[in-house]
Amino acid sequence: MTYRPAVIHRKDGSRRGFGRQWRRAGRWHSLDAGGGELPEQRRCTADVVVDCAVYDEGCRAASLPPQEALDEARRRGGFAWIGLHEPDAEHLEEIARVFGLHPLAVEDAVHAHQRPKLERYGDTLFLVLKTIVFVEHEKLTATSEVVDTGEVMIFLGPDFVVVVRHGSAPGLARVRRALESRPEMLVHGPSAVLHAITDQVVDDYLDVADAVELDVDTLESDVFSPEHGDDASRIYQLKRELIEFKRAVLPMARPLERLTEGADGLIDAEMGRYFRDVADHLSHVREHLVGYGELVDGLLSANLSQLAVQQNVDMRRISAGAAILAIPTMIAGFYGMNFRHMPELGWTYGYPIMLGVTAVLSGVCYRAFRRVGWL
Repeated sequence: MTYRPAVIHRKDGSRRGFGRQWRRAGRWHSLDAGGGELPEQRRCTADVVVDCAVYDEGCRAASLPPQEALDEARRRGGFAWIGLHEPDAEHLEEIARVFGLHPLAVEDAVHAHQRPKLERYGDTLFLVLKTIVFVEHEKLTATSEVVDTGEVMIFLGPDFVVVVRHGSAPGLARVRRALESRPEMLVHGPSAVLHAITDQVVDDYLDVADAVELDVDTLESDVFSPEHGDDASRIYQLKRELIEFKRAVLPMARPLERLTEGADGLIDAEMGRYFRDVADHLSHVREHLVGYGELVDGLLSANLSQLAVQQNVDMRRISAGAAILAIPTMIAGFYGMNFRHMPELGWTYGYPIMLGVTAVLSGVCYRAFRRVGWL
């Protein structure tokens, strides 16, 4: 069961803890310090809003509540940028009324679990991005979680950007700070914000891909090491995590292609080349994932082949041992019969001769099996 500290995000960017949370059915439930589930607490809109600012001529002009930010942005001729973290339906509908967001897009943003896509609703674009976070682990096991996914939904209009984060999607404060330090980019309006977020998400893909490569290399070394064991479960787990990674990355190609083309005139023409750069980075990630997938498939086949070879070797050794043991068993069986006249029964050295013959025949059989490599 997954736990995390339960916090409330305040408007000033600080966080207040009030216990723990546990995840069930895709939602986080609050726990008190003693482990008991707390009654559901309604967060006000100010707690859902991580940051809300108005930008004019490439600079941050004011920090206002969402209800006032859009009016101020239109008065100044700039745009408003609002960041939300896991809002529920009531909170997002309140924002939707202010910014005129389409109900279908709002529903997707509330429930999350969407594939990467780009939709147009009138003069508003709705972009869904899957974020990937690498889960640190000392050693890859059959139950190791390698990557964790989150979602970022972006509503983009002529004079506003509304960003909704869900799950393990990292905060976008660093993106906001980096963009605020580049007024020459912010003058391009909401398109610049959209580019900055998509660029950061794809750059995170590259970082996670590099981290996953270390797991692939380690697993490859283990599979072909002399002390290798049954690594099939570890390989299969890594394969599942790579599939989850691919589900986030591969569907993004088409939305980025549309953004490079201007998304039907809703994206600043100057930003097209910047989106092409993001698309190029995404293609690198896709190539890495295809290569990792092929390598992991090869490792799985190699591991299964090694197990089959090892089983054949074991069976040959067992068969050789059984053949050697069959010789003394056969001779002892003869002398266990209740016959009156049997060879060597009256000989003084009959018993030692019988033991010697048994040892010689067993030794000859052993050398023969050693010569052919069965022992």
